[in-house]
Amino acid sequence: MTQQAPAANSPATNRRVLIGSLSGSAIEWFDFFLYATAAAIIFDKQFFPSDDPLISQMLAYLTLSLTFFIRPVGGVIFSHIGDRIGRKKTLVITLSLMGGATVAIGLLPTYDQVGILAPLLLILCRIIQGMAIGGEWGGALLLAFEYAPEHRRGFFGSVPQTGITIGMLLSTLAFSLVSSLPDGQFEAWGWRLPFLASIILVIVGLWIRNGLADTPAFRENQASGNVSKLPIKDTLRDHWRSVLVAVGAKVVETGPFYVFATFVVSYATGILDFERSTALNAVSAGAFVSTIVILLMGRLSDRTGRQAMFLGGTVLVGVFAVPFFLLLDLRMDWAIYAAVVIGLGIVWPPVTATLGTFTSEIFSTRVRYTGVTLGYQIGAAVFGGTAPLIATWMLSEFEGAWWPIAAYLIGLAVLSLVAVSCAGPVRRKEAELMRRRGLAEAAATVG
Repeated sequence: MTQQAPAANSPATNRRVLIGSLSGSAIEWFDFFLYATAAAIIFDKQFFPSDDPLISQMLAYLTLSLTFFIRPVGGVIFSHIGDRIGRKKTLVITLSLMGGATVAIGLLPTYDQVGILAPLLLILCRIIQGMAIGGEWGGALLLAFEYAPEHRRGFFGSVPQTGITIGMLLSTLAFSLVSSLPDGQFEAWGWRLPFLASIILVIVGLWIRNGLADTPAFRENQASGNVSKLPIKDTLRDHWRSVLVAVGAKVVETGPFYVFATFVVSYATGILDFERSTALNAVSAGAFVSTIVILLMGRLSDRTGRQAMFLGGTVLVGVFAVPFFLLLDLRMDWAIYAAVVIGLGIVWPPVTATLGTFTSEIFSTRVRYTGVTLGYQIGAAVFGGTAPLIATWMLSEFEGAWWPIAAYLIGLAVLSLVAVSCAGPVRRKEAELMRRRGLAEAAATVG
């Protein structure tokens, strides 16, 4: 398995590393989910007005999904910097880019003010966000993973994953607060406040990360001269099978998440006539529970193993796909809370808690940033950003029926089950090939 930094890190160092990893991750995802929430409830009116509300909603979701395809590009660029120059420098760049683009969105004119220029500027800001988040996740993960004592890698790897739910929790809470404004004020200026306020969080995150050194694993690699000159080339040559496994693992983590956390808002308010605040508060409750359960699942995976935990969570996602919609169809407030809290807070955490550590253990230090980032961002692009769009299209195509969406979620779970089950044979195959080529460090890591 992987060769990591010394296990003699002091508790103070470990705390500082985990805070640095978590804080930046949470801020990045807060900015990211502000957009996702706004796309569900306001961007259709502000930037894509039309005579057909469904078309406006799908255009808003399209900007959400299209920029997911930018994430792999950002991932390649920033993972190259991360594997060549260092994890810390990369994380400072990505956080700065994300913060700047988010504040800019809060200052944009609307379609009624400047016409087609408004959505074009929005898309430009979203592209910058996609580039930044494409490089952020791998760096935040490796900051924790490569400092972790060997027997606590599962827990350390789960900490930056809680940045996803903390960021989502903060963003939904922010929109819940401004949603309490009268509709006219919310649509005129209220929705902008969370985007503008993110600058404060970005400044705090940069300050925290500035005091961290690069990871021991990277520094050791750098000192030995074992730094890849072109990480993307080495990754695709030596680890392309592992990249496919990582993509497959990401499938069940990302598609269901955007159904449980993003699509549910527009579905509940637009089809089932729930109050907007009720749907947002349900997502907030799910995110809060998920944050706690992710840490518990990460710690438990240090005992049960990452693969077993991940596969168990994948089965739960598939099994819960139908009950999720049955609960929503009851059209009662307690039912939407139950559906989202179970889906987002109980079923999903075993998958996301172990995803980062599981994929990190596949790749060698010299290309780990590139490997985990490629798998994560390609999977997110194909199966994450498209999920709300596909679900919205299915609702229209099947006259409001939810069963095709449930079948889609089950299909994603099956795909991930197959991919992750292949991880063992893939590791052995790549280790043997690298031994033949004399790549001793990489073979030892994968094997």
